Amino acid sequence: MPAPVRRPRSRPASLLAAVLAAVVLITGFPVSAYAEPNEIPNAKIAQLRQNLESVAGQYIEAEAAFAKAKKEQVALNQRLAAAENRYTRSRSGVAKYAAEAYKTGRLGVVGVMLNANSPDDFLGRSAALERMTARDEARIGEMVAARKEIQEAKAAVDAAVAEQAKQTKEMAKLRKAAEKALSAVGGEATKGWVEPGSPLAIPAPRNADGTWPKEICSINDPTRPAPACITPRLLHAYEQARKANFKRYTACWRPGDMYEHPKGRACDFAVASGGGFGGTASGDARTYGNRLAAYFVKNASRLGVMYVIWFCQVWLPSSGWRKYSPTGSKCGDSPSSDHTDHVHLSVY
Repeated sequence: MPAPVRRPRSRPASLLAAVLAAVVLITGFPVSAYAEPNEIPNAKIAQLRQNLESVAGQYIEAEAAFAKAKKEQVALNQRLAAAENRYTRSRSGVAKYAAEAYKTGRLGVVGVMLNANSPDDFLGRSAALERMTARDEARIGEMVAARKEIQEAKAAVDAAVAEQAKQTKEMAKLRKAAEKALSAVGGEATKGWVEPGSPLAIPAPRNADGTWPKEICSINDPTRPAPACITPRLLHAYEQARKANFKRYTACWRPGDMYEHPKGRACDFAVASGGGFGGTASGDARTYGNRLAAYFVKNASRLGVMYVIWFCQVWLPSSGWRKYSPTGSKCGDSPSSDHTDHVHLSVY
């Protein structure tokens, strides 16, 4: 008789758990029990996200340029005031000299020189006259220089004001562009999530003039094994969030050829306490997500936030909280696309 066929035994759950634990132990990275979020359900949303990324980035650049021009205007106004004070003082000194010269006249000076009693006396008076002439020329020169500086400072102030007007116009244009793009997915304004008591983050480094430095994906991603990378600014935002006690499972870099994740400028923060993505948040997970979204919004200018997406809403620096329903169905029907299981953060 043929030997009985033995069916392969199914692996016990304990073995699977041991494998997962081993991966965590070896790599140091947590393993999600759920698949990566699929935030881009269709081509329409792909184009929308591309548009939002472009508009948000340009808006942040315009906002930084506006702040730079405003800061320069303050400094230039101080320079202008100082130049005007110097001009007033030097003009007073020149006026006093002119009045004295008018009273004495040049002949009076020549007379003083001719009335010298000895050659030494003559040389002494000549040296004194040279010092007086140099002093008076210096006063006149100071007055002329101060007047020139006033003219230059006024022109610079006018240029700074014009730059502010230009950037204000640009920000208004970008705001309309963002609103137009979001209108395709029901993007009317909402109250969103704001928490005044949310902790303040340490600001990310800026250039000396207040603008944001350009960054590339150059830092090892702490949420992923190599070769995953993120930008220094995203790492800073991630670390600040963890310091604020938002320590649940996070995934940042992932491969691709567009959007922020493969550029190392975006993270998905899972809200479930058990880790991983999936399902629509409720209870503690929903509260955690609300607080995390509010944290990023409050610290947007400190962290260089381009946009935040959470629970069918998106926040942009140009427009505030807006409705974001990429699937067109009831909010939460597609947890990944609707962002009801994770908070998405993109930085400049």
